Amino acid sequence: MKRKLTRAEEEVMQLFWEKGPSLVSSLIDSMPEPKPAHSTISTIVRILEKKGFLDHKAYGKTYEYFPIITKNAYSKFSLKGLIKNYFEGSANALVNFLVEENALSLAELEELKKEIEEKLKDE
Repeated sequence: MKRKLTRAEEEVMQLFWEKGPSLVSSLIDSMPEPKPAHSTISTIVRILEKKGFLDHKAYGKTYEYFPIITKNAYSKFSLKGLIKNYFEGSANALVNFLVEENALSLAELEELKKEIEEKLKDE
């Protein structure tokens, strides 16, 4: 995976990750009002397929699309890019930023520490 998704592409991928294999029309049905045009979502879906995030099964003229990149894989890719581009490659700098911005409480930090310690014991 080499490409970051645009906001619109990411929103469509979120729907696929939640719903699984879907027709474009069923994706649109699950979107809030005002609903985007069918052609808009269809174009985004084709771009996602070209980028290697989706594939499809054809049923005559109807295409059912499904994700081939997992949400977890994309999350890892995005987080690594965030750390590299905004925190000089340091996960520690990211955690420090989250604590300073009150986005991560001390209790959450303690819980994170316990989880890390548990993972280290398992290795």
